Amino acid sequence: MARLYLFAEGQTEQTFADTVIKPHLANLGVYLHPPILLAHAKKRGVVHRGGGRKYVPMKNDILRFLAQEKECDVFFTTMIDLYSIHADFPGLAETEKLRHMPDKRVDALEQTFARDIGDNRFVPYIQLHEYEAYLFSDPTWFRYFYSHHEQQIAALKNIADKYDTPELIDDGPQSAPSKRIIAELPDYEDAKSAVGPQVAELIGLDVIRNKCPHFAAWLLRLEELGKNALQVH
Repeated sequence: MARLYLFAEGQTEQTFADTVIKPHLANLGVYLHPPILLAHAKKRGVVHRGGGRKYVPMKNDILRFLAQEKECDVFFTTMIDLYSIHADFPGLAETEKLRHMPDKRVDALEQTFARDIGDNRFVPYIQLHEYEAYLFSDPTWFRYFYSHHEQQIAALKNIADKYDTPELIDDGPQSAPSKRIIAELPDYEDAKSAVGPQVAELIGLDVIRNKCPHFAAWLLRLEELGKNALQVH
């Protein structure tokens, strides 16, 4: 069985990976370790996690894990947002010209990320544009947490219906997926780490991967890690 470490931007991704992705991968020969919050600093030998996305602490943390786990059947991945990605991220300035083609832009950033880490066991993943895009795969499931908000949930569904994929919902400061949800359901802002993963679980992994091609491509790569580990042995 392959082993996988996942570095999550926040608690929402951390919970989603643990409750939705982990059991799915386990059936395919991939054991996902408890997802790890991104490192944002290291002071006096102590790594501080969560609440920041500076690239260098994140990179150094990933490199530490890579150095500690040298086996060829141990892999590493990330769940970080393209939305408000930190200015020090490698290749960010060069890919600004691709802003109007977010799918190509995120692919280019992932390739730069992979080159900068420099280990073929590393599978970079940057979310288009953020986690909440997945919830637009079928926002009607918000009704389980926000009853008597039919009009607001219908507004979210109307937004989703305007896009070929929720991953193309833009990254404006007030129009990013999470901002659109909060505009209709303000209570979500303080409950996102609990409600967000549960809504995704209700929607189901099959629906999300069908609606979100960039996510689907990443998930397929993770699924194939189990096959690759078997071939190594």
